[in-house]
Amino acid sequence: MTYLAAVLGGYLAGSVPTGYWLVRIFRGIDIRRLGSHSIGATNVWRAMGWKLGVPVILVDVAKGLVPALAASLLVNDIAGVLAGFAALVGHARPVFLKFEKGGKAVATTGGMMIGLAPLVAIGALVVWLVTFLVARYVSVASMAGALSLPVFAFALADSWPVRIVTFLAAGAILFLHRENIRRLFAHREPRVQLAAMFKR
Repeated sequence: MTYLAAVLGGYLAGSVPTGYWLVRIFRGIDIRRLGSHSIGATNVWRAMGWKLGVPVILVDVAKGLVPALAASLLVNDIAGVLAGFAALVGHARPVFLKFEKGGKAVATTGGMMIGLAPLVAIGALVVWLVTFLVARYVSVASMAGALSLPVFAFALADSWPVRIVTFLAAGAILFLHRENIRRLFAHREPRVQLAAMFKR
């Protein structure tokens, strides 16, 4: 029963459609009609600017962090992993949007890893930043950071549930980026112009 509560709590937290709600409230627009049609922070930032993009990132991180950390502290690592991964699933297919397409769960996965294994999260963040600065593709940086999670988990984390969930999270993020992968091979994936990131 405790594990079921962790899963349900994590899923409901992850299902909060931050990008969709914030853009609706402040701009009166359905973000799913713009750009990549995702409710995630990258699409919100590109379409609406950093003033909405940054809050979406922070809340999406919290959606993974809070359930994973709370379940881990109150129960054990297995409950923390179940709650964190459920938050990832909720972000990708939120109940509050009738299970339609959500976000790609990168920030939520990052929050989960902060709650479960902070050093692993820091390692993956460094990989994300370096890849982004070199390639200037958010999708490539996100996939590189995700693929680095199991490497850092086996190097820095003692918990086997945490190690296992990094493989699941990496696989989920790659799957959710399948359209980006197709655009990359077709040379249609948009690159980020660093100078323009904070203009709006």
